[in-house]
Amino acid sequence: MLAPQKQQIIDLFNAALQPIVADSGLTPTVTLERPRDPSHGDVACNIAMQLAKPLKKNPRELAQAVVAAVMAGAAGGNLIEAAEIAGPGFINLRLTAAAKQQVVKTVLEQAAEFGKSQLGAGKKVLVEFVSANPTGPLHVGHGRQGALGDALSALFEMQGFDVTREFYYNDAGVQIATLATSVQARANGFKPGDAEWPESAYNGDYIDDIARDFLERKTVAASDGEPATASGDVNDIESIRKFAVAYLRREQDLDLLAFGVRFDNYFLESSLYKDGKVNAAVDALIAAGVTYELDGALWLRTTDYGDDKDRVMRKTDGTYTYFVPDVAYHIVKWQRGFGKVINVQGSDHHGTIARVRAGLQAVNMGIPQGYPDYILHKMVTVMKNGEEVKISKRAGSYVTVRDLIEWSAGEDVAADGSRDLTRGRDAVRFFLISRKADTEFVFDVDLALAKSDENPVYYVQYAHARICSVLAQWTGDETSLAKIDLSPLTAPREASLLAKLAEYPDMLQHALEELGPHQVAFYLRDLAGELHSYYNAERVLVDDEALKLARLALMYATRQVLRNGLALIGVSAPARM
Repeated sequence: MLAPQKQQIIDLFNAALQPIVADSGLTPTVTLERPRDPSHGDVACNIAMQLAKPLKKNPRELAQAVVAAVMAGAAGGNLIEAAEIAGPGFINLRLTAAAKQQVVKTVLEQAAEFGKSQLGAGKKVLVEFVSANPTGPLHVGHGRQGALGDALSALFEMQGFDVTREFYYNDAGVQIATLATSVQARANGFKPGDAEWPESAYNGDYIDDIARDFLERKTVAASDGEPATASGDVNDIESIRKFAVAYLRREQDLDLLAFGVRFDNYFLESSLYKDGKVNAAVDALIAAGVTYELDGALWLRTTDYGDDKDRVMRKTDGTYTYFVPDVAYHIVKWQRGFGKVINVQGSDHHGTIARVRAGLQAVNMGIPQGYPDYILHKMVTVMKNGEEVKISKRAGSYVTVRDLIEWSAGEDVAADGSRDLTRGRDAVRFFLISRKADTEFVFDVDLALAKSDENPVYYVQYAHARICSVLAQWTGDETSLAKIDLSPLTAPREASLLAKLAEYPDMLQHALEELGPHQVAFYLRDLAGELHSYYNAERVLVDDEALKLARLALMYATRQVLRNGLALIGVSAPARM
């Protein structure tokens, strides 16, 4: 049911209830739902059961009065065909065929705009995701964050929000120092396993690549950064650090490009120290009286804000603990005007949530409780050839996003003769949002390569390609289908497909409310299933011209919604499979 139709029915109920609740002081809220059993109707409402007790009336009798008034108000219209009362007072409505068919015209009129709303007009939201340390290639966990964060950002944009996609680089601290010493050791000719190799060093082949380019005095730059030119001096640890960070940021840029994920802004942790933001945050907390000194360390009273114990902010050596720059960073987010902030991170960040929020509450800047929102995802296990893959030659200790894309791409070749990674990217993006973030996920490379109904992304894309094939066989003017008479669409499978199309806008809104982009993947699989079932049950290119054109319009609308949903999650919609 489309939003205007839903509102029209709500208005009918409100008008019917007005004389019933007059002088009672009650302000009823009408909620419409889809019956679990489609045979019960198209719309269900339990308002009579809600009002029966406060009005001291029999719920079925109250439902009968409401139904009589609703149907009287709908008389002469083209929306409600029939109304029934079920059980103790449920009201079930059946929509007219024309009301159900209206979704086709709406889709064809709105095209790529179908499902959009202005719910978030004038509101800003920042979605921070991936945020990998520039110490190595992006791993599959970063890939899951990329898929989740990008799809979530698209959901917010569909509802009219002004969205900023942000990548936060932890380019300061112990891990960066370890990166520099790892590259230095490689540049000095040492390798993992040698007695001179640092125990905590990074062991992937990429460290050797960085060291070789450093010795050759190459210049590298991330998409948003200043070029870094290597000095070639193995004793110049600062030059090694700058070059290594720039090198890996560029590599991550290339991984993200292959993955089809873009960012509006890159924020460096080092800038928080350079601009004095970390010290300012610490000073604000001290001034607020929520810190204390103990055993040579500075502590924050996070227990005052729901944490299970107080947390160290500044260690005895004068360095700050992990959450302190995070507090400073989120103060900056608030000061930049982002009243809504969502962080997509791995579940290993769970312990930092309470202390970051406590720090933000303690600075007394008007930041609301529960700021920021978090989506924490669980780990991804990669299976290939029936076995778990735990390491990558490229990274040394984990499977990278690039590995996953390349493994899932098969042997496809682009028009210029280069390897086409589209299929791999599509599979990785679809698979990685196809489960709730808080569930562990097994990525089966063999399944991603399969050209069968068991492969969910293939199943959905094939539905789109199947429609393209039908429309190509017709050879008519597709734009003319927007004006077709849809009244012949009365078959049961057609009704099911029409109903699924009409669910799309509501699905998008529910997915946004629950911060659950996995619902888009669920919906696309269901829609593809409805399409395949319809295609197998009914011929489209029949001799009856009116029926043929109506069915073609339905197919065209279904293709558009499939295309819209796939685009939202960053997956292509091929015309041929």
